[in-house]
Amino acid sequence: MRQERIETQLNMLPALPGVYLFKDIQDTVIYVGKAVNLTNRVRSYFNPPSSDADQATSFKLQRMVPLIHDIDFIITDTEQKALILENTLIKKYNPKYNVRLKDGKTYPYLKIDVQNDWPTVRVTRSYIEDGSRYFGPFASASLLRKTIKTIKRIFPFRSCHKTLLTGKPSVPCLQYHMHRCLGPCSGNVTVEEYADVIKQVILFLEGKQEIVLRELKGKMKAASQNLHYEKAALYRDQIEAVENIIEGQKNAAVVKGEQDVIAFAQNNDIAYFEIFFIRNNKITGRDFIVLDGVKDEDEGKVMTAFIKLYYSSSPAIPPNILLQYPIDEPDIITKWLSKLRESYVTISVPHRGAKKQLMDMVVENARQGFELYQLKKSMSLETMDTLTNLRELLSLKDMPTRIEGYDISTIQGTYSVGSMVVFRNGVPTPQEYRRFKIKTVQGLDDFSMLQEVVRRRFEKYLTHDKKWNTPPELILIDGGKGQLHAVREVLEDLNINAIPVIGLAKEREEVFVPGNSKPLSIPQTSKALHLLERVRDEAHRFAIGYHRSLRHRGTTLSKLDEVPGIGPKRKKALLKALGSVSNIREASIDDLAKVEGMNEKLARTIKESL
Repeated sequence: MRQERIETQLNMLPALPGVYLFKDIQDTVIYVGKAVNLTNRVRSYFNPPSSDADQATSFKLQRMVPLIHDIDFIITDTEQKALILENTLIKKYNPKYNVRLKDGKTYPYLKIDVQNDWPTVRVTRSYIEDGSRYFGPFASASLLRKTIKTIKRIFPFRSCHKTLLTGKPSVPCLQYHMHRCLGPCSGNVTVEEYADVIKQVILFLEGKQEIVLRELKGKMKAASQNLHYEKAALYRDQIEAVENIIEGQKNAAVVKGEQDVIAFAQNNDIAYFEIFFIRNNKITGRDFIVLDGVKDEDEGKVMTAFIKLYYSSSPAIPPNILLQYPIDEPDIITKWLSKLRESYVTISVPHRGAKKQLMDMVVENARQGFELYQLKKSMSLETMDTLTNLRELLSLKDMPTRIEGYDISTIQGTYSVGSMVVFRNGVPTPQEYRRFKIKTVQGLDDFSMLQEVVRRRFEKYLTHDKKWNTPPELILIDGGKGQLHAVREVLEDLNINAIPVIGLAKEREEVFVPGNSKPLSIPQTSKALHLLERVRDEAHRFAIGYHRSLRHRGTTLSKLDEVPGIGPKRKKALLKALGSVSNIREASIDDLAKVEGMNEKLARTIKESL
């Protein structure tokens, strides 16, 4: 039945250029391709391999072809139009067997809406032909934010979202007073003057820093001659910032002209691409893009897929592109890129000289970048394995992505404190730590102290306090069965029964769970146990630190705290003048009265109290 349907559809294919789509039995698009001749190209998938090269390629086909349940196609006027349509459909359907952007992610751009009177510089993930200038795509939003931070430090363009109305000035913000914005909202700058700043930003992003530098020097000279010294000083600071950036780029001037240099490293189904941007004889930037779905594809096909994916959404195409490997169909792709750029584009693979040296550098960057990328991925995978293992050991309903650890620190019931630490995805998050000064428990009673801490934490959670409204998937108590039972009592009293609680006893690193008098059998080498130990030890460290801080403060200042009329300012003045509580005790009334803020009456009070 399937074979007959496929054969019928093959017979209907025209011998024309176009795009074909393979669909599975669920009508899901699993592959998109283009062809000069749809009949010949699509039929080739169902023919046996005729050479060793075809056999190597067929490993991927062996998995895909049996899944093809339906064939669709779209005819185009030329192969170049087919190439454009193929890119569009791959982005639309994200087919399983196409080389594609990793995770189907959309990369961010820097957008300058030059069609407006007061353009802004923004981050966007949509590339629309709306008259704006776009720069990118960037590998990450953080990389793009660093770029914006750099240009904002040099050029005073606006970063606000205000709607600016002509003839209706408003009070300028702090950015204006810090000379980081010309203040178009206040009417202090003309449209032409502001447009000149935006022009410099664009030149800078295009790598034409020398032109920017020349213009700024001219403006500084003119401002100085007109006795506008404050404006001249601002230009001077801009010039210095641009010169520092140019100085940092000088070592990159190994190849002349404007070009992108592209290399990649590959492992199994992932290809990591490194792109160096050369503008005006300098490396003005670099980026990386990750593709997946490249298993069983040769280097040329992977490089070809990247060029089509990357430049189909790139607003800036240089006149020259250097590649690590030759691409398939170079004539068609060159014509396509030239049409996008509206001038001729060359694509080449360097084999010798300065261009080859530059390519070797990019190849090495790709190799090292891929190693770092894989390391980061493996670390996150290792953490996920540990959390999964912990979930299984404790029979938890949810993955313990947030673990809260609690501990108590006290000496004979004095300066008693409690601590709460938070681990997210196996990593401590100190900004979420909390500490508690014990208020309701007198004497040495660890159980009651733990109960107070846990009660205070979860009562705030129940009131939807923003600082406390994220519940953990696991609560870890430093202690054994007794401490565990005490905490369970509080949670049951608060009607919080869904959050698992465990105790970790120090002596034998034993894990206790409610309803079981014996500890769980967990190997000492278990990574899950090691994670629990890290949480427990961090809670202990945080509690000890707070306890020591209070104890130190108490032993040095507690006596003065008890003296009527002695507040923080007088206390500070006394300690500054006499050095210690002991010296204050030994000082005469006259010496105490001479201290700033003191008088004879207070001096006598101190002598009587100490």
